[in-house]
Amino acid sequence: MHTLDDLLFLMARLRDPQFGCPWDIKQTYATIVPYTLEEAYEVADAIERSDFEHLQGELGDLLFQVVYYSQLAHEEGRFEFAGVIDSITRKLIRRHPHVFPAGDLYAPLDVPRLSEEQVKERWDQIKAEERAEKSATPQQLSLLDDVPVALPALSRAAKLQKRAAQVGFDWPAALPVLDKVREELDEVLQAMADNDTCAIHDEIGDLLFSVVNLARHLKVDPETALRSANTKFDRRFRFIEQALRDTLRPIEDCTLEDLDALWGEAKRQEKNVPSCG
Repeated sequence: MHTLDDLLFLMARLRDPQFGCPWDIKQTYATIVPYTLEEAYEVADAIERSDFEHLQGELGDLLFQVVYYSQLAHEEGRFEFAGVIDSITRKLIRRHPHVFPAGDLYAPLDVPRLSEEQVKERWDQIKAEERAEKSATPQQLSLLDDVPVALPALSRAAKLQKRAAQVGFDWPAALPVLDKVREELDEVLQAMADNDTCAIHDEIGDLLFSVVNLARHLKVDPETALRSANTKFDRRFRFIEQALRDTLRPIEDCTLEDLDALWGEAKRQEKNVPSCG
């Protein structure tokens, strides 16, 4: 069975200027990023579909992305793959003082257990300290500094809101957020009535941001919820297409009422199937 050392050697061979693969040789940090995102989503997709038969392979594809960046950094004299391993290990030891109180990875596990809330408080405090250490100008430090801009929009909205909530900038409960969602929906309707394209764009954004806030208060991950809704739509629309194929009826010949009736049939067939894990 191949090892991590084999994978590192393979990566170096692929990038060999004389004998490597032409495609791999020309890649840069920036050109690899889209593949990294794609591989991460394929891991998530395999988990959501409980496709554990292929999960191992998808995790390997994702690991290869880390190896790729590390090889690029090695070639430029920036860092090695071993440094990546050391960095994450040190970080996790530091962020889990309730498990490694002396900062010793192999110390006996005889520390008192903390509640989940206590662990979260410590985690947030340690991350705040890390942000302060990274900032060259502490007076301009923001709670939002390390929320990645490249996150999917729903995930970033939830993370921004969660950070602001740490200092009390948050709704006290879910029901007031629901009122805010209704308010934002009314503003969308007003922008539509005014036929104001720019305002419609802004108000739709505000509405989505409010829905993310509602999801957060209800302990629902908005990105995962929307992915599930996408999957559900995909499944039901394919049902419509198959039903029409079975009757040799072109979908283009159907009215909206015809399609909606088939959509209702797809929903009825799913009514006894759980919609979430």
